[in-house]
Amino acid sequence: MDTLNIPTRTTQPRVVIIGGGFGGVKLAFALKNHDVQVVLLDRNNYHTFQPLLYQVATAGLEPDSIAYPLRKVFKGFRNVFFRMGEALRVHSERNVLETSIGDIEYDYLVIATGSKTNFFGMKELEDNAMGMKSVSEALNIRSLLLQSFEEATRTNDPKRRQELMTFVVVGGGPTGVETSGALAELKKHVLQKDYPELDLRLMRIYLLEAVPRLLNGMSDVAGRKAVDFLQAMGVNVLLGAQVEHYDGNTVQMQDGSAIASSTLIWAAGVAGADIPGLEDAVGRGRLKVDEYNRVAGFQNIFAIGDVAAMPDTPDVRYPNGHPMVAPVAMQQGTLLGKNILRWLQKQEPEPFRYFDKGSMATVGRNKAVVDIHNVRFQGWFAWVAWLGLHLIMLVGFRNKLIVTVNWVWNYLSYDRGTRLIVRPFRRKKEQL
Repeated sequence: MDTLNIPTRTTQPRVVIIGGGFGGVKLAFALKNHDVQVVLLDRNNYHTFQPLLYQVATAGLEPDSIAYPLRKVFKGFRNVFFRMGEALRVHSERNVLETSIGDIEYDYLVIATGSKTNFFGMKELEDNAMGMKSVSEALNIRSLLLQSFEEATRTNDPKRRQELMTFVVVGGGPTGVETSGALAELKKHVLQKDYPELDLRLMRIYLLEAVPRLLNGMSDVAGRKAVDFLQAMGVNVLLGAQVEHYDGNTVQMQDGSAIASSTLIWAAGVAGADIPGLEDAVGRGRLKVDEYNRVAGFQNIFAIGDVAAMPDTPDVRYPNGHPMVAPVAMQQGTLLGKNILRWLQKQEPEPFRYFDKGSMATVGRNKAVVDIHNVRFQGWFAWVAWLGLHLIMLVGFRNKLIVTVNWVWNYLSYDRGTRLIVRPFRRKKEQL
């Protein structure tokens, strides 16, 4: 491919950022209107607020309320340019990034691609389970959920009806807990009204976790309380349950037990979405970086957020790398922007130290758990804190307003207003 100089290459150093997520956006903000040229590349033209994807998947929010146009994010940034395309390979020996729209030269390259669903090499599971890392995947889950109930109203086979009305969520982290809780609330408040011809007592929701507790990154108190909340809502929580196979109809566990279900939502594992050309720097599914977020073996290539692992630093709290959460990406993006400016001015960079503000997860209406260091609380106040934090973190006033209105309406009406199959979902094997 010809070298792509759009925008036109100037005498300014060029910083190329791959990914318009939390880290990439914060990095661009740190470099805005400085004497550098910033080119941000993303396969989508929008920033996705991933913590609320599960609400799109369970018909609580429309996708455009958690997505925000990247060009609008950078409006007024005279030195930041957005290009929609996909990164294909890093050619470090030439300081060139190969992309689907051409080759882009760089002086500094930043990998901020986030994470991808990790099926741990189980191809059958990958072909049949539902991931939830993007807006399109969340919409697929919403469609499959509603399609399952539509089919359940048509079938005369009790076994098939039960299979269609059984939903399995795998992974006891925040995403799995929040998705399970949202499905339980759909069952209680919405679906029984939408499908009066069905006996909603037949609907089963399972949350499977391979280790003996939920919310492994939070306190034991939070994990136990999440189990209590979910069980009270009718979710079957199975701890120490490891999935071995899933063919689209039956979930087979390692202990020999099985669950008949046509829907399995996989929230059990993620890996860094690394880019070809940096294979030597990959360790345990993420790019190894130093305390300045430099990718191992390179001086001008960096990685931030979920794709980066910083194990060999004085910060002994995270021997296997920082948690794959938005605050890490945001703090790394901001600091890296400042450090790039320091390097350009021949100044010493500042090493990264993660400031952990705490963790939280919502389970459902008036139910959440919050850990802020040694301060732990659950219930209504924790739920309000969760709502407030996520509203603050959303990009764009319009999105904040729309989400607030949706949440207030859902709370007062016990309803979900986005139960639309706008794009019917078909599994890979059905598309052949």
